[in-house]
Amino acid sequence: MESLPTLLRNDSRVGVVFAHDPTSAFNDGVLALLRDAGCRVMPWSQLDTIKPDLILSASENIDLPAGDCPVLVLPHGVGFQKLVPDSRTTQTRLSGAVPDALLDAGRTWIAVSHPDQEQQLLAAHPKVRGRTLLVGDPCFDELSASLPDAVSYKRALGVSDDKRLIVLSSTWGPTSLLGRDPGLPARALAELPYDEYRFAAIIHPNVWSAHGSWQIRAVLADALEAGLLLMPTVHAWRSALVAAQAVVGDHGSVTLYGADLGKPVLLAAFGDESVPGTAMAALGQTAPHLSPHNDLRLQIESVVADHTPGLYSEVSQLAFAAPGRALARLRTVLYNLMELAEPTPTALPVRSLPRPNAPEGTAVTSWTVESAARPDEGGQWVVTVRRYPAAASRTCDEETVVFRHLACDEEERDRQLAESASVVMRRHHTPNAVSALSWIRDTLSRFPGCRLAATVTGRNSSLVGLRDGRIVETTVTGPIVDPGLPAAAVYTCLREGLPLDDALVTLSVGDARTDDVGLRLRRLPPTASVL
Repeated sequence: MESLPTLLRNDSRVGVVFAHDPTSAFNDGVLALLRDAGCRVMPWSQLDTIKPDLILSASENIDLPAGDCPVLVLPHGVGFQKLVPDSRTTQTRLSGAVPDALLDAGRTWIAVSHPDQEQQLLAAHPKVRGRTLLVGDPCFDELSASLPDAVSYKRALGVSDDKRLIVLSSTWGPTSLLGRDPGLPARALAELPYDEYRFAAIIHPNVWSAHGSWQIRAVLADALEAGLLLMPTVHAWRSALVAAQAVVGDHGSVTLYGADLGKPVLLAAFGDESVPGTAMAALGQTAPHLSPHNDLRLQIESVVADHTPGLYSEVSQLAFAAPGRALARLRTVLYNLMELAEPTPTALPVRSLPRPNAPEGTAVTSWTVESAARPDEGGQWVVTVRRYPAAASRTCDEETVVFRHLACDEEERDRQLAESASVVMRRHHTPNAVSALSWIRDTLSRFPGCRLAATVTGRNSSLVGLRDGRIVETTVTGPIVDPGLPAAAVYTCLREGLPLDDALVTLSVGDARTDDVGLRLRRLPPTASVL
């Protein structure tokens, strides 16, 4: 569906009808998807009535309608990499391989992305001989064309330049990433700092179809509340993969695409249904495997730092042929099978992906904040802050952390968290000092356990009210992205016993950014009070 508008553009001779099989085990959402795209749809059982000139199928597991029109089976992944349960028997079969019954009709052709795939298919189904057509992979060509603009795709997803985007990719089945370790997304968000990393999950459409959106969101509830971006199954997943700085995945095609795009890859699961001798099997032997017993953050950071360009070039050479020419080759195949003159020019441009909309996500509204203060060589105090979403439970590293507190946004819906917070903040800009002081007073009154209340008052300034009545004005060298960061600096200085008036500290937010923060006590009129 994604390639057809380009393949058939400006050709009024060709009409397209989409057939929907309601008996498929993974049909949920297909009909709505087609209708939302404006497609003309009919049940598969009615294909006999329209006498098509060509049938395109992304599934090999179909029943041919009567007639003699050719059938072109397109792969719905990278090659034939996986053994899957056979719905017609009690055994497994090669995913994507057309059964002999379909080949016996003499009408079926199989598109492949690499010449070696014909030999692989022949070993499983000798009747495949002479029925394959080398096309390449249009999806990989599109991903490759988009790669130079990876930063802009990352920004379109709502991820700032100072954060790394890590994709978590799961295929379907019990040996997939989520099948083996559904808690991994929440652990990743708990162990890697909020101000340095964002995570996006790409989950196979079969999982969405078999379990439903509600079930997926229920299983990933903690991770979603901690800021996990859940990518839609159509279109947007490709943008996330292009934008990613690393892929934590399994034996699914998305992980293989990521490796072939040159991304660092860490395998969190790898099922034994991966077929020996394929590109996927080669990836399983080349890429590092995640150890569930070792430090997750260290493993992700190491796979990024230690990655070398071209590490997976041999894997890619096993998966894709004719790079950049798949659409043109596929169009030639379509028109030859329809016995229709191909439009001119025959060359088709490979376009980059459209910029995505930022996926819906739950805004993080509470953090576990870990901080420490130390003087640098010049005697200026450096406050190091790392924040982790409170929705994902975390074990504190007592060796490096001096202070630990809970910080909440005023919009935090979990009342137990809000009432336990040492710092409560308002991320929305407060228009003037009078309004800011009023909000601080009300917040400290509403939350008796709160020690600090902080609100943004300008592009690089905020007011922080203390329980003892003092008001600290902070001025940051850069724009204030989140008042929780200067508030964390004030909290740390307060706990360390450092001066809060006419002071300058360096705020180090992990590896993400470093700013100087000026601290100054605001002098209130004698009648004014925040308590």
